[in-house]
Amino acid sequence: MRQILTVLGSVLTVGGSLGWASVAQAEQSLHLTYPPKQHETTAEQIFLIGTAPPEGKVLVNGKPIPRSEAGHFAPSFPLKMGENQFTLRYRNQEVQIEVTRTSPEPKMPAGIGFAEDSLTPARDMARLPEELICFGAVAPPKATVSVELGTHTIPLSPQPQAVQLPPSSAALTGEIQPDSRSSVGQYKGCTTFSQPTNLGNPLFQLRKNGKTVSQQSSASVEILSPANLDVVEVTAEEGDARTGPSTSYSRLTPLPKGTTAAVTGREGEWLRLDYGAWIKEAETRLLANAIPPKSLIRSILSRQAEGATEVIFPLTTPVPVSVQQGDNTFTLTLHNTTAQTDTIRLDNDPLIKRLDWQQVTPTQVQYTFQLKPEQQWGYDLQYEGTSLIVSLRYPPEGGQRSRRAEEQGGMYTNRPLAGVEILLDPGHGGEELGSKGPTGYPEKDVNLVVSKLLEKELRRRGAIVYMTRERDKEVSLQQRVEMINLVEPAITLSIHYNALPDSGDAINTAGVGAFWYHPQAHNLAVFLQNYLVEKLDRPSYGVFWNNLALTRPHTAPAVLLELGFMINPTEFEWITNPQAQERLANTLADGITEWFLDTR
Repeated sequence: MRQILTVLGSVLTVGGSLGWASVAQAEQSLHLTYPPKQHETTAEQIFLIGTAPPEGKVLVNGKPIPRSEAGHFAPSFPLKMGENQFTLRYRNQEVQIEVTRTSPEPKMPAGIGFAEDSLTPARDMARLPEELICFGAVAPPKATVSVELGTHTIPLSPQPQAVQLPPSSAALTGEIQPDSRSSVGQYKGCTTFSQPTNLGNPLFQLRKNGKTVSQQSSASVEILSPANLDVVEVTAEEGDARTGPSTSYSRLTPLPKGTTAAVTGREGEWLRLDYGAWIKEAETRLLANAIPPKSLIRSILSRQAEGATEVIFPLTTPVPVSVQQGDNTFTLTLHNTTAQTDTIRLDNDPLIKRLDWQQVTPTQVQYTFQLKPEQQWGYDLQYEGTSLIVSLRYPPEGGQRSRRAEEQGGMYTNRPLAGVEILLDPGHGGEELGSKGPTGYPEKDVNLVVSKLLEKELRRRGAIVYMTRERDKEVSLQQRVEMINLVEPAITLSIHYNALPDSGDAINTAGVGAFWYHPQAHNLAVFLQNYLVEKLDRPSYGVFWNNLALTRPHTAPAVLLELGFMINPTEFEWITNPQAQERLANTLADGITEWFLDTR
């Protein structure tokens, strides 16, 4: 009998029968999967993804396009600014679409005035005294632009050149070069304020050709009192700490629930904490009458728990933490902390060779665990009261693996993955279709087909396999992450198939890609990528460090695999071929097995 773990209404199953999802067969007609009939993009080109019977020709605006043997197509066409009309024709069938290319630049008014939504700051903000505050606007060239705020008048100067970075997704198409362009119309200026006060809303003024235009910003500016800073406590299980005040900024080590810190800045819904990171205000609560937290630390104690070594850091208050992993090291930094340490107890440990520490700044203490094995298997951070508990997991042959295998009645003698727990995550599901192939066949279906084939092969090798879904149902990213943290498998693999942004080349981009986030998953990602490319003779799309929800869990090495491109006409035929799917699953199971044998 299989076990079932229920997490927030979703079912996480162990084992289960093999199921097949049938490939959506293209009707014997012209079919366009992408783009939709009315589509807007800022890209300089667009690809047309679709299919038609292989006999005959498909014309786009009167010219034939290349197709795969099965009749699929994905040509790219340049886009001019504004409306672009495309007419696709196959025999007596016709599809018309309109693609509008828009400019990412702010829209200038017809007369003299500021460009729409160009005034910055655009959100209420708070900073410390003497901290530089900058203002910006887009206005007609050769104008005089200034800002009035409090008793200050800040001139905004025209900028000679603007460097525009592409989005982070540009790494997926190789187009990562900054775009240096003329910044005609860009005006910027900065100033500081010395006294704590609420300065209100900046008033922007533009003068040109004897005319003056004034516009008040919707954002207010406040200067905080360093002697009277708010103190907040993290209420989320893992506070989303970032390098800046939006989700466009990079993630830092998540803050354990209960972490406390002073607020040294605000911008919109984001708070800047005293150690430099930003966090959403909704993930915190205000502590009334609290002073900025500073902690002391003295003795440190380690203990062996089931499947992990736990190290206890007793603190006077829960402070922000940072983690950095190396090949044989695990480094923990406690912020707003001063050491009074004379004694640390660390007995002979199966995982930790030595623990070194230093007070790197007056408010930062750094602890470096020198580890015996090179491969790390996951960690956890949590506060119990004011004590930080750091759990470092053992390799999968630990007692936890054996206990769970015995509970499930597993007979794993002479099977290479005997008792090893692996979590498989078939991407998307339900209303979340993922990418779609030329026929309209959704990624969610092939993800499930291949995941079930892989589950079967891993179980045949003795593994205990958990699935985040075993049918076509929607499972949120948060639920998937919670399943990983609940099971704490040896590894977790998220199974996906790929697509590209509009600027990509769908015909000439193909292959297997692997994505990782924590260093403990890097070796696994590289190994599986190389193994699949070599054994299956597939193209290599590459190995990427990527900030994805299913690569971020740190309780186990987590890798997201993109096993091919749904939008590539030829690769799509391989993706949907049942024999190729079985061979892929067998090869991936072999690769996982070999990695475990090499690593353990």
